Amino acid sequence: MEGNAVILVISSLGIAQALFLCFYLFTLRKGNRRANIFLALLLLGLTIRIGKSILNVYLDLSPWQRNLGISGVLLAGPCLWFYGKALLQKPKTFNTITYIHLLPFLLFATLCAFVPNDGSNWAYFIYLGVFFHLSIYIFLSIQVLSKTRDQIHHRISKWYRNLIFGTSLIWLFYIGNITGIIPLYIGGAIFFSFLVYTFSFLLLQRHDFSLEKYSTSNIDVATSKKLFITLKQLFKVEELYLDSTISLSKVAKRIECSPRDVSRAINENQGKNFSEFVNAYRIQKAKALLADTAYLKEKIATIAYDCGFGNVTSFNLAFKAETQLTPSQYRNQFKPV
Repeated sequence: MEGNAVILVISSLGIAQALFLCFYLFTLRKGNRRANIFLALLLLGLTIRIGKSILNVYLDLSPWQRNLGISGVLLAGPCLWFYGKALLQKPKTFNTITYIHLLPFLLFATLCAFVPNDGSNWAYFIYLGVFFHLSIYIFLSIQVLSKTRDQIHHRISKWYRNLIFGTSLIWLFYIGNITGIIPLYIGGAIFFSFLVYTFSFLLLQRHDFSLEKYSTSNIDVATSKKLFITLKQLFKVEELYLDSTISLSKVAKRIECSPRDVSRAINENQGKNFSEFVNAYRIQKAKALLADTAYLKEKIATIAYDCGFGNVTSFNLAFKAETQLTPSQYRNQFKPV
């Protein structure tokens, strides 16, 4: 009895958290609004289905109520696919014909009182058909991902891949339950709860959602690599990092491209932002000067300014973050005994 209570609490919290995320995404005005709405609908569809699993274990649901819960699967599949198209391909408009994919959900939900759900063969085949419907859209979503993998930011690609993977695991769980391989019916709700908690963490950290700024870039992965090579060559030859007033916009103007593209090229190819990229060159220069015996009598502040830092404090912080040593400690390693 105590174990059932724990399962109920975990599952119910997962549902509550999922509904909160749905509301958040529906009301989110920033970023790709169409993609946010489809993501909210995907989550809502899964929540309806999982909520039915929880209620069906602890309450005696009528057939139409069970069918209404099953209809969530018919909503989740198309919205997973729509989300991928909106996030990765971003067509200017979704044609009216596109939304016909939601018709099975609308019909099933509207006619839920007339759809068999009595343990008969018809009811069994309809239930299988619903999950076969989801498998089709999982496949279509994988196709969208594979077609755009080389044209989009790798973190966006990874995010959508993980979303497909999580939905596929839920699908596999219920198929396993239908076939008798997985006997624990409520287990799907438990897994969904942990999935939602993970999803919530990513959302609250704004790690994956903030990456939408890269999805509007006009360059593909190959162009991004070429731009990054040009950028490194420019920094190496002209030592732009020595200018303490260097900025993303100045560099972008120098190589005649947009600041967004420069930012994406750095982030995608080196996993750093512009400031970290510039400071890496400055610290490399500082390490060379601190190790040079000709600079043993130079003040740390002088070296900081000579390397492009605007003040000694930022130099010390950046240097220690990179080397785990202060500039003075680093220099002492090269002093003659």
